[in-house]
Amino acid sequence: MKRFIAPLCLLAISIAPAAQAFDFSNLKDLEKVQKAVSIGSKMAKANREINQDEEINIGKGVAAQVLGAAPLVDNKALQDYVNRVGLWLALQTERPDLPWRFGVIASDDVNAFSMPGGTVLITRGMYSRFRNEGELAGVLAHEIAHVLEKHQLRQIQKSLGNEWKMELVGAVAEDKGTKDAQNLAKAFGAGTEIFARGLDKQDEFAADRAGVVIAARAGYNPYGLVNALQTLGEISTQDSAVALMFKTHPAPATRLDLLAEAMGESLDGYATGVERTRRFIPLKAEAASDAAREAGK
Repeated sequence: MKRFIAPLCLLAISIAPAAQAFDFSNLKDLEKVQKAVSIGSKMAKANREINQDEEINIGKGVAAQVLGAAPLVDNKALQDYVNRVGLWLALQTERPDLPWRFGVIASDDVNAFSMPGGTVLITRGMYSRFRNEGELAGVLAHEIAHVLEKHQLRQIQKSLGNEWKMELVGAVAEDKGTKDAQNLAKAFGAGTEIFARGLDKQDEFAADRAGVVIAARAGYNPYGLVNALQTLGEISTQDSAVALMFKTHPAPATRLDLLAEAMGESLDGYATGVERTRRFIPLKAEAASDAAREAGK
């Protein structure tokens, strides 16, 4: 299995602070998040599968909480570009009909997160480390894989209890004009707590394996994800920008070993796939942060 070294970090579940919002980059503040969504911890597994419309509504609710803490970077060209790459990848999967949306959020932490129903967000801090489109595609493909396999949705359901119907009734009582599906989405909004807990390790390994296949299927070099994981392993555990990532994810070395075992040389023939493109938009984290601070004055 070929290995490439590139300055890139990814694959975490943490969101950085915004004015008058939870500070997701501060591990202590995660306790506030857990309390705010304590409804989820009171629930056990639901007695039926969540349908696709409900899945999409749940994702919208979680996305709203994330964007309330860290809004999208104010750069239309960048957002359009990331959406073009992400949508092309998503079209190569078995769920092309989801309302896929991709974005870069204003956080200098090095992280990425996907939500049920097709929303994928990466942080400005992570995007700024990409050297080419192939690396961006590798990150997005991993997150797309989580959505395809409903990893977050299953995690939410796992934390739910038979009491979820009671919680739904309570939501209806508070707002009788809200439709049942919207109340259900509100109840399942407790899924935001996975920011603090992270996904199951096996889910991360599965997303790694599926991600390289999605990237190759879309015409990209599948080793973009390998580059990312290698760089991830070189980051100091003392770096606050990746504190939660190291807390909630398996060791990069372990992930690389398992991915190498799964891939072998089967994807070497695709290693000539797209990596560098003229349309790639480089972004410097420090410059972006300075601009954001100026805009906030």
